[in-house]
Amino acid sequence: MQEVFDFPITPKYSFDNFVVCSGNRAAYHFARQLAEEDGENLLYIYGPPGSGKTHLLLALGTMLGSKEGATTPAPSISFKEIDDIYHGIYPAEDVSKLAERFRGSALLLIDDLHLIPDNANVKVELWQLFNDFYTAGKKIVVTGLYPPKELPHLDGHLVSRLLWGLVAKMDTSDDDSRRMIMQKLAADRQIRIPDDVIDYLLVHARRDIPSLTEALEWIRRLSFATQKKVTVRLAREALG
Repeated sequence: MQEVFDFPITPKYSFDNFVVCSGNRAAYHFARQLAEEDGENLLYIYGPPGSGKTHLLLALGTMLGSKEGATTPAPSISFKEIDDIYHGIYPAEDVSKLAERFRGSALLLIDDLHLIPDNANVKVELWQLFNDFYTAGKKIVVTGLYPPKELPHLDGHLVSRLLWGLVAKMDTSDDDSRRMIMQKLAADRQIRIPDDVIDYLLVHARRDIPSLTEALEWIRRLSFATQKKVTVRLAREALG
C-alpha cells in the first residue's frame, strides 16, 4: 500500500463524467462553486461508501490543480492509509509528517476523515495543517462518512471549523440514482446494460453502490469470456 496517493490530473475523475442525481446535486453544486469561484475556500462532503465523495474530491483536485498551473498531481492523503505514514507509531515531532506531504501545495485534499486515529499527536498535526491552509486562504476539501458533529476522535475546534465552510451530504440510495450510476459504470466498462438487467440487479444483488459495482464487473467478465450480450439470463449466471 502507498503512503500517500496522488490525485492524477486526468479526465477519469472530472466534473464532466460525474453522475449528477437528486441525492448528490447539492454536493456537486458546492464542489463546482469551490472550484470556479474565489469566495469559498472550504468544503466538507459526507455520505455512505460508493456515493461519489472521492470522485468529487478528485475532480476538484484536477480542476484546482490545473488552475494553479500544476504539472504534477495534486497531493492528498486518505486516512485509510494513515498507518502507512506513521506505521502505528505517532510520536510528537518538530516536523509534522502530514505537513510534509503538502509542502508547497496550494490545495489541502483529505479523504476519509472519519478514520483518523484517536491519537493526540495526529490530531494536533491535522489541526495545525488545516489552520495553516485556512488562514492562508487556500482551498480545502475534506470527505468523511458522517456529518461534522458525528465524526469520531475530532476535537471540537476542528469540528466547528469544518462547519464554517460549505457542508454537503451525498446520498445515492434511491433507485433512480442507482440506475444512472450503473449506466455510467457500464459505459466506463464499454458494455451496454439493458434496463431489465439493472432492474434484476436492484432486486437480486445488494443495493449499495460498491456491491452493485462488483456485480456489474462479474457480468462484464462473463460477457467478454463467453462473447454473449448482457441479458438477465447472463446476469443470473454471473451472480450464481
